Formats: sequence, structure tokens, C-alpha cells
Amino acid sequence: MVTVRANPLPLLTGLVLLTACSGGGGSAPSAAAPSPARSSIPAPSASSTPPSTPSTPPSSSPPNAGKVIVLDPGHNGGNSTHPGEINRKVPAGRGETKPCNTTGTSTNAGYPEHAFTFAIAQEVGNALAAKGIRVVYTRSDDSGTGPCVDKRAEIGNSAEADAVVSIHADGATAASAHGFHVAYSSPALNAAQGEPSLELARTMRNTLRDNGFATSTYVGSAGLSARSDLAGLNLSTRPSVLVECGNMRNATEAARMSSDIGRTRYAEAITQAIEDYLTSS
Repeated sequence: MVTVRANPLPLLTGLVLLTACSGGGGSAPSAAAPSPARSSIPAPSASSTPPSTPSTPPSSSPPNAGKVIVLDPGHNGGNSTHPGEINRKVPAGRGETKPCNTTGTSTNAGYPEHAFTFAIAQEVGNALAAKGIRVVYTRSDDSGTGPCVDKRAEIGNSAEADAVVSIHADGATAASAHGFHVAYSSPALNAAQGEPSLELARTMRNTLRDNGFATSTYVGSAGLSARSDLAGLNLSTRPSVLVECGNMRNATEAARMSSDIGRTRYAEAITQAIEDYLTSS
């Protein structure tokens, strides 16, 4: 599951148990700041009548160019080998602490959550960057440790992100458990956790649902989940949500998450949701 920073963390030491996503988060940041794409204006065709001049010249930049998005792919590939660092208690907001991070979950066939979330974040980030949006990642690879959940939140805050999207997958073992849900901090601890985060959560939920993904049968209500225990959301001062894309222990969703086509479907929907939110906010 959650949280933020912007430079790779040093290596630590140890061994950790595989943990379902409903718990922590962790990794090392990186930023990509692509140049805004520019579109050229075609020359007018020859005509005996001069073309009329538009009152407003066409823009050379995409509508959301220059805005900042922080993508937080949950967990990290090296977490399981560094239990000392990953189990260290860090601030979690609301006066609580929790482990720095967790290992995340996996499909029954062994495809790990940390690999899924990193792949989705890269695909979403590339699509947003191509439209001139500045993308900041909380970790730059899938072989490191952390960063801790509090540092992931710090990355989004420091970047003054227009939105922070943490990407996860769940590991519920109940036979009927399937579907995605979008978590947001509640009760809100600051203005950004109020209506801005709620609007981001609704937009993400609506877009995933409109793209054919079923809402969760076991968490939250109608695909939304108000949470007070997620450090990355509690510590954020920017509009932030955590997307549990589905249940990796459900055979149908596991097959989708494990395939290139399935991951692209998730990435396209998440990208569309972020763009829609930026346009409307």
C-alpha cells in the first residue's frame, strides 16, 4: 500500500515476511521533467481571399503542461531483504507510528505487487510526460529499499504536486474478494485532504469504473474508502489518493495484472483520471 521521497535510499540489512497490501508502503524517489510537447500551426492554403485571423491564437502547449504529478508505486523489490529498515517505526500521522514499509503482496503464482506497481507507474508517467506534465516518482527502480511511508509523503509535499497518486494492489484471501477501491484520508487533516482529495478520488473511481473495472466487493463503498490509518495520505499536504487496483489473490484479476495488456488497461485508465482531474481542478 503506501507513501514518499526523491533520492534513492542506502542499502540496509535483513529478511521480511510477505505482507498483504493493507498495511504500509515504501521506496526511493526520482523525477522526470520532460519538455512540453509543441504543436506546429500549418501554413494556410493558397486562396484568392485572405483567411480570417482568429481572435485567439492556438496554444502551442497541451492543456496541463507544466503541472506536477507525483506517482508513488507501492513497496520496493529490495524490501524483503532489509527487515531492519523496513520494520523501523516512522511517523504515520494522527499521532501514530507504523513500520517504514512492507514487502507487499503477490499473486498465487508469485508475481509481486512491487513489480506490478512499478510497471504501472512507469507507463502512466511516460504518458503524462508526453503531454508536458512534470512527473516525479517516489522510487526510481524496483530493486531498492523503501523509501519509508513518511518520506513518500514528503516527496509529494516538497514537489508541490498538483496531485499525488499512490498505486497498489491488494492481497485479500476471501474467495469472493475482488475489485478496485480508491482510498483517501478521512477525517481530513488539512484543506488539501478535503474536497481536492475527494474530487481526485471520485474522478479516479469514476474513470476506472467507466473503463470496465469492477469496484471492490469487500472494502469501502462503491469503490471509495475513507481511511485514517494510511501514513502517505495522513502526512500529505497535497491532493492525494491511494488506488488499490484489484485483488492479486483473485484469479481473474491476477491474470490481468500479470499481463502486458492488462497492465496497459490499468495505466490508461489511471492516466485518463489524472488528466481529467488536472483539467477540472
